[in-house]
Amino acid sequence: MVLDLLLIALAITVDPLPIMAFALVVSSARGVWKGLVFILAWLACLVMVIAVVLTVTDGQPPPPRSPPGLAGLAAKLVIGLGLVFYGLHRRRLMKAGTAPTGSATPLGPDVRGGSSDSEASRSGSLWAAAGLAVLVQPWGLVAAGATTVLEANTSHTSAYAALFGFCLLATASLLAAELYIVFAPEVAHDRLMRLRAWLEGHQQQAIVVICLVLGLWLTGKSIYQLTG
Repeated sequence: MVLDLLLIALAITVDPLPIMAFALVVSSARGVWKGLVFILAWLACLVMVIAVVLTVTDGQPPPPRSPPGLAGLAAKLVIGLGLVFYGLHRRRLMKAGTAPTGSATPLGPDVRGGSSDSEASRSGSLWAAAGLAVLVQPWGLVAAGATTVLEANTSHTSAYAALFGFCLLATASLLAAELYIVFAPEVAHDRLMRLRAWLEGHQQQAIVVICLVLGLWLTGKSIYQLTG
């Protein structure tokens, strides 16, 4: 469980779409406060998903061959296959030069020009920043994390450490950007805008890699556990 959670959290934290949205949020008026609200809303989504899963399982992993256990593995397999097929689909579109420019993805909504991230940055609303954090949450990856949390046994302290590490790593890139804008606002603003511009040119490749690597890992492990 721990390795799966770390891989999923790493995929979430390097997902380019939330970073692009967050760069605009923290570079706008009252950016530090809006960035903090963005992070809190982001974390609230992760904590809510974990809490729901632990409530359903009562903090105890289902027996390996029980219907709930098999259902959890099947759900993880479906998510893994979905990521693989989406990654391959996106790769074909890239090769054909027709990669989507404004559609939602399994990792999260596309937030490029004219979408809700620029609107939120102009509005100056803390509520808009919180809503944007929910919107750009990579729910496909979060769902993969939820199927992994099914294996958590909260009678062991290590499970809480793993869940805390998952939330921390999944938020690491946002926390780093927030601290950067706090301690070096002028330099951070310019560099975050350059980072966003660079990500706009490379986000398709990043999404393909994230989908394929994580999808293949989840698929392979799920098949092994279902047939083992």
